[in-house]
Order: sequence, then C-alpha cells, then structure tokens
Amino acid sequence: MSPAVGPQRPRPRARLRRSCCPREHGARFHAAEQAESRSTAEGRILIVDDESSIRLVCQLNLDAVGFQTLEAADGETALALARAEQPDLILLDVMLPGIDGWRVAEELAGSPETREIPILFLSARSDRSDEERGHEVGGLGYITKPFDPEELIDRIRDVLERTTRGEREALRREWRERLQSP
Repeated sequence: MSPAVGPQRPRPRARLRRSCCPREHGARFHAAEQAESRSTAEGRILIVDDESSIRLVCQLNLDAVGFQTLEAADGETALALARAEQPDLILLDVMLPGIDGWRVAEELAGSPETREIPILFLSARSDRSDEERGHEVGGLGYITKPFDPEELIDRIRDVLERTTRGEREALRREWRERLQSP
C-alpha cells in the first residue's frame, strides 16, 4: 500500500525523554507506569480559573513536580469537581463566571464533605480587603497574579504539609496576623 497523501498532523511531544540506548522490550511501558505513580505522589490539585492560560501555566508547573491536576473554568464546575474528586487542595480564582470564587469557598466550607479541602486563592485582585475576604470565607492563603510558579509550588507544598500535620488553624492565625500588621 502506498502512504496516504495530504497534510499530516504534527505528532504530540512525548512527556518522557527517550535515551539513545536501546531498551528492553516493554521498558517504555514501565517508565510510563512510574511516571503515573509519581504524578499522584504529591497530591491532586483542582485549578479553578476562567483564563485557560493561567490554568495551563499552573497545570504544567504542578505536573512537572509530581502533582496531578484537575481544572475548572467556572464556579459550578469547581463545586462539582470538588465534591466528586475530593482534591487535596484547590487553587481558586475570585473572579469567575456564574458563581464567583467567594461563593465557591463559602459553599465548600459549608459542606461536611468538602470543608477540609484547603483553599489557596489565586487572584488578580490585590487589595487588602480582597485578601481579608479570602480569609473570612475559609481560605488558607492568597496569591496575587502575576505569580512566580516556583513560589506557587512552595506555597502549595507548605499548605499541604501543614494541613496534614493538623496545622490548619495555625496557618489561618499566621495569615490573620500578617493581615493585621502594618
């Protein structure tokens, strides 16, 4: 048979690097299994932002360090995913179509099935009053856009480690103290 003529779609890039050395049969499948187990080792993060570029930046950076990510572009989808998937942490934008981030946080905090999921707000709103509101609705931190992806990862890891150790109230108290300082 002759090859099909016509435009060909570019092949997607592989996520795993291939070595120049020959591999034993099935080695690439073992590597894929290892990559999958690494991706869930750090935890699952629900990224909620109406801007696809922000979701993509977060997703690429979090995936690169071993987190598994879920995405939502609006408040209703965020609530449904949080209830169904029980992520380890939610990165939540404030300005969302439909149900805004404040209301999403309030609804999650008001439900026994989701109230323990840590929320870090990720917003372009940088007024102190917005950060205070984030604290009031139960968040554990507030990150303003634009953000440094490395700092974002450090904050996520810190919140996950500390909430696992039972330090949720200490995180909230420290944030409150920062908000009250001049």
